[in-house]
Amino acid sequence: MALPRRHHKALLAFALLLAASMRCGGEEGKESIKRIEPDPYAQRRAEMVREDIARGSILGRNPVKHKAVLEVMRTVPRHEFVPPNLVDRAYADSPLPIGHGQTISQPYIVAYMTEMLEPDEDDVVLEIGTGSGYQAAVLAEIVKEVYTIEIVEELAKQATERLKRLEYENVHTRFGDGYFGWTEHAPFDAIVVTAAASHIPPPLIEQLKPGGRMAIPVGPPMRVQSLMLVEKNEDGAVRQRNVMAVRFVPLTRAREKEESAPSTKERTISLIE
Repeated sequence: MALPRRHHKALLAFALLLAASMRCGGEEGKESIKRIEPDPYAQRRAEMVREDIARGSILGRNPVKHKAVLEVMRTVPRHEFVPPNLVDRAYADSPLPIGHGQTISQPYIVAYMTEMLEPDEDDVVLEIGTGSGYQAAVLAEIVKEVYTIEIVEELAKQATERLKRLEYENVHTRFGDGYFGWTEHAPFDAIVVTAAASHIPPPLIEQLKPGGRMAIPVGPPMRVQSLMLVEKNEDGAVRQRNVMAVRFVPLTRAREKEESAPSTKERTISLIE
C-alpha cells in the first residue's frame, strides 16, 4: 500500500539522513541513525486498531474493514488532538472533551464514519464540525482535499494551527455555520457531519455530488440518535439508511434563521501557503 501523502516528506528526510550517515561512515554514521527517535505511541495505535476498530467489539458493532482507513488509524497521532491533560487517554475507545462543550469522537466512530464514505484518493470531502481536527486529519491522509467548517471560533483557530503544525496541507478550515455547507467548493464526493442535526440539511444534500455519500447523525440532543447514510444516485435521487445508534453533541447553529444566507462572519483559513 502507498504511504499516506503527509509521510512522503518524512520518508524523504529519513532517506537524506540515512544517505548522509552512510557518507560519514564508521561510528559517527551509526550515532546519526541512533538519534532518530521511535514513535512512542505507535504500539498503542496498533492495539487500538486491532482491539477496538478492526475486530469490532463484544457489543456486536461492525468491524471496520477498509484497508486505507485501518492504515490511517494506525498512523494519525490522536494524542496531538486531545487536551494535554488527556494525552494518556488518547487511544482509549471513548470520546474526550476538547472544551466549549465539544468532544473528539471515539476512534471507532471516526473510523466507521470514514469507511461509510468509501473514500478515494481523488475525492474532495466536506466535514461539518471540525472540532479538534482529528476527523479532518484522518480524511486528509486518504483523499485529495478536505474542507472543514467549525462554528466555535476558538476551536476553529486551534484546529487550523494544529493541522498546519502537523503538515496537513490539503485541509482547509472555515469558521462559520456548517448548515449551509461550502458552496464555493461544491459539489463534494463525500460529506461527513460530526454533530447531531435535527434533520439532514438540504444545502448539504444539494452540495453532494451525484454518486456521493454522506454520513450524518440525526436526532434530538443528549439522547440516542441515528447515524444515517445518505446516498445520491447518478440521476440525483437521494436515499437514506439508518446505520446504527449513536450519541453526538448537537449541531450548533448561528443565530440567523436557517432560511437566511450564511453569516458574513465566515472566513476561510487555507493551510496551503
